[in-house]
Amino acid sequence: MRFQHLAILGIVAVINISCTSKETSNLPNIQAQSTTTLASAAVGTGTFKAGEHPTTGKVSIVTEQGKRYLEFDQSFKTNKGPDLFVILYRSDAPPVYGIKEKDYVSISRLQKTSGSQRYALPENVKLTDFRSVAVWCRQFNANFGYASLPK
Repeated sequence: MRFQHLAILGIVAVINISCTSKETSNLPNIQAQSTTTLASAAVGTGTFKAGEHPTTGKVSIVTEQGKRYLEFDQSFKTNKGPDLFVILYRSDAPPVYGIKEKDYVSISRLQKTSGSQRYALPENVKLTDFRSVAVWCRQFNANFGYASLPK
């Protein structure tokens, strides 16, 4: 009789231990996922509008590991053009032509005319000094499209 109780107790203990180890092995994965989510935080989004050319999609400012980025979403699209750049502009809507050097800061050459992409913002750029982001054709000094910067 005593042996049966010990055998049952042993089986219950083995089942408990095996269930516990499975649950514990899943916990680090859940924690790793939540850490990754917290490391990348978007402030808000802006929507692209046409300038000289049809331009669509969304832009957000993302902070990841202390660095700031402009992120264009998967729906971003503009026309092809020579010498296209991503710039930050001081007003809400840059003019279609004739952008003045004192009114913007160049961030980078445009990586591609459609799809998601990311641009590192220089540490010395104060986002509070700028109100929009634009795709700018340096050769023709033309604004292809722009979006208000998320605040």
